[in-house]
Amino acid sequence: MSGGTRLENANPLIFQRSGERLLTATDEDEDVADPIDDREIFDILSVSINDPEHPLSLEELNVVEQVRVNVNDQESTVSVEFTPTIPHCSMATLIGLSIKVKLLRSLPDRFKIDVHITPGTHASEDAVNKQLADKERVAAALENSQLLEVVNQCLSTKSM
Repeated sequence: MSGGTRLENANPLIFQRSGERLLTATDEDEDVADPIDDREIFDILSVSINDPEHPLSLEELNVVEQVRVNVNDQESTVSVEFTPTIPHCSMATLIGLSIKVKLLRSLPDRFKIDVHITPGTHASEDAVNKQLADKERVAAALENSQLLEVVNQCLSTKSM
């Protein structure tokens, strides 16, 4: 965030992280087929995407929650609902785009990725959801070097 710019949500609520998933011997066995599940997607998103305005992860701000992640590995679909911290958050599209880009970069190409705002939590949810669902708009956004730089900043991991 550049100096002198006023934050929309200067004092967000901060939530406790869910913690690391305990790995079993089967999880670590490379010879066992390991389908992608809700928790794996949540793990990808929870600590690897920072809020554009705050030095906090989307999990810490309760923007992403495991209960709002749905994966069907057999049908190759991933659906993620995210909840902006305030109903008029101007960063909602950027947050959704960051989630989508992270998943596009992390998952095999076979997956269809749907990222949208949790119903009833944002004043412009229909417009934001329409933008995030439009492949051409997403592709055009990612061709914009300045916007891509901002997305990459959101995706850069911070030191814990």
